[in-house]
Parts: sequence; structure tokens; C-alpha cells
Amino acid sequence: MKAYLVGGAVRDTLLNLPVRERDWVVLGETPEAMLQKGFTKVGKDFPVFLHPETKDEYALARTERKTTHGYKGFAVCATPDVSLAEDLLRRDLTINAMAMLDNGEIIDPYGGQEDLKNRVFRHISPAFCEDPVRVLRIARFCARYQHLGFHIAPETQKLMQNMVKQGEIDHLVPDRVWAETTKALSEQSPSAYFQALRDCSALARIFPEIDALFGVPQTAIYHPEIDTGIHTLMVLDQAALLSNKTTIRFAALTHDLGKALTPVTNWPSHHGHETLGLSALTALCTRLRVPNNYQKLAQQVMQYHTHSHRAFELKASTLCATLVSLNAFKADNHLNDFLLACEADAKGRLGFENSAYPQAHYILAAQKAGADIDSSTVLSGNLQGKEIGIAINRLRTAEISKIKAQFTKN
Repeated sequence: MKAYLVGGAVRDTLLNLPVRERDWVVLGETPEAMLQKGFTKVGKDFPVFLHPETKDEYALARTERKTTHGYKGFAVCATPDVSLAEDLLRRDLTINAMAMLDNGEIIDPYGGQEDLKNRVFRHISPAFCEDPVRVLRIARFCARYQHLGFHIAPETQKLMQNMVKQGEIDHLVPDRVWAETTKALSEQSPSAYFQALRDCSALARIFPEIDALFGVPQTAIYHPEIDTGIHTLMVLDQAALLSNKTTIRFAALTHDLGKALTPVTNWPSHHGHETLGLSALTALCTRLRVPNNYQKLAQQVMQYHTHSHRAFELKASTLCATLVSLNAFKADNHLNDFLLACEADAKGRLGFENSAYPQAHYILAAQKAGADIDSSTVLSGNLQGKEIGIAINRLRTAEISKIKAQFTKN
């Protein structure tokens, strides 16, 4: 069986990066022959098989022909006479269209090694524009490889812009958009994903709520970067430095959506943006079918991030109420995640990148004090219903007041 290592495994090997997965292309075989060799068929739309031992993916060499809009609108030909060069030609970028033999020899018919050397994302053929997912993939590669100095070739950038203008990008399905987005959020430079989409005008079509933030001014004394869109991407990258959780990064990305909805006459002030943006967040999450755990944390961060920033100024009763709203006194709370997103917001400002965020320590201490109260006297008394909750909150507030005194004194 003629099998060649292809795609990302070859690319990352040449970049001296860890190989995340190993994909192979097989020449001269049929699906029946692969099954007889012990492979397991897994591809629904394409002839893809799992190796019986390594579980690597082995795909029969194939060509594709566009039949209709969208990334599934292709007719596939996977006959034994399809050549390696023909299979590689159907791929998106030159750096993803190389194959490797067992002895390390590279088969590179489309100049992938040269583009890899020059840190260029370049499409292989005009067929690139037939699949809208490729716009997302290039943007995701920007998030993964920005630190290595990669950039999009001008002719590829123009092709991406034309795909947006001609409406091909509008045929992306929500599940695929979210799948690519979560991958991008997990990369080293997630802001590069959204910047790449904005550069080709796709951000306004896919994430209009985020695109609307660019050009919205903020008060310079608090936000020297001024532009809310720029601030948002700075916050996202700060979140990436603080945590590898994509839920936190998504919350950081969406925390200021309300600033695009504040009246222009109020700019650069954005009073009430914390609640004003909730409808936009819901619309985004509904449209892209964002999982509930992402949406829940994003809602908390959006609604209460300014409470976190002003924690030392809050009354003990207000802080207690905020912690209750954040479900911070429940065992399955996500207070740490909330605080990391808030810290990213505080640091995602020009000149504030290395600032401390003592509010997090204070809020965690307040949460612990409130959680450690002895509520036995309340529960064993004659109080009922809401009265029990009020009494417990009174006890929590008293303990939080002590913590506040300690922190403000120091």
C-alpha cells in the first residue's frame, strides 16, 4: 500500500513543532481493499479510514469538483488512478499541500517549503474560493502561527475578500463556525483570528456584534487605546496569557458588546453597557449555537466585570449580593474563571498590561468568608422561606465587612 504522510503533520515537522495529528493519503486502493486490510471506515462524505493499530486517519487520494454553495457542495472522485499531485492540489494552502515519505523525503509540487520559509499563507489554486471554511481556517492559522511571523499573501487576501463580497461566506453553517472559533480561541494568539476575519470583511458577516465595537471610542484616561474593538482584542490576548480555558477567552472577547449599543451622543461614556450588551450576547450565542457553559460565564463577566473592578469601593452588602448573583457560594461556582476574565479586561489596556489586580484576592477572600459562616442558628430557628435567605445574607455581609476592613486597612 502506497501511503504518504500529508498536511499539518508535514508542515509542523518542518517547523520543528509538535505534531498534533498524523494524516495519510493512500494511492491506488479502493474502499473494499482498505476494509480487507483491517481499516475501519469513518468518513461519511469522503473515503477516510482509521488504521487498525495507530488509529491515524488514512484517506484515499481524491479530487473534488464544486457542485453548489457551502463546504459540503462538492462531488468527490476517489478512484485508484488519482495521483498524489492531484490530491494535494485540492488542498487549501501550499504549506498544507506537501507529502512526506518514510525516509523523510518531501514531495512538494506547489512550493510549500518556500512559503513555509517565508512565513506565507498562500492558496494553491483559484478553487480555494469554493469552500468558505477556508477563510476560517486561514484565520485560525493566523492565531496559531502569528508568533512565528506568518502573514497572508496579498493575492490570497484579495481572494478571501472576494469570497465575502460574492456571498460565499454566508453559506457557512453555525456548527462549523463555532468549531473553528473554539479551535482559534485555544491558540497562542486568538486575537489574530478575529483580526484576520476583519481584514477580509468577514467579521461583520460572521460576528457583527464584535465588528461593531471597532470605531467606538472610550474615555482615554481609562482606555489609552481608545478604540473598543482594539481593547477587545487586547483583552482576549491577556486572557490567553492568564488561562488556557476557551470559556474564559470567549467571555473576555464578548464582555464589552454593550459599548457598541450605547447612544452615540453619550460617547465616550458607556454607562449601563454591562446590561445593554446582554441581548447582543444572546443573539450571538443563539446564532452560532454556543454551548451553555460558554454563554453563562460570558453573561456573568459582561454583567459584573465593573463590579469586580470597583470591588474595594462596593459596600459589603453589594459585594455579597454580587457574589450571590455569580453563584459564588455554590460548590460548582466559576468564580475563579470570572475573576481571570475580569483581570484580562483590566490588563487589556494600553500601558496596563503588567498591572496587578488585587481585586481578585479581595473577592476570593470575601467569598471564602461568606461561605464559611455558621448558619446553624438560622436554620434551626423559626425563620421560614425568604427570611432564611435574608438572615444568611446578613451573616455573610457581616463577615465580608470584616474582610473589607482588613484589605482597606492594608
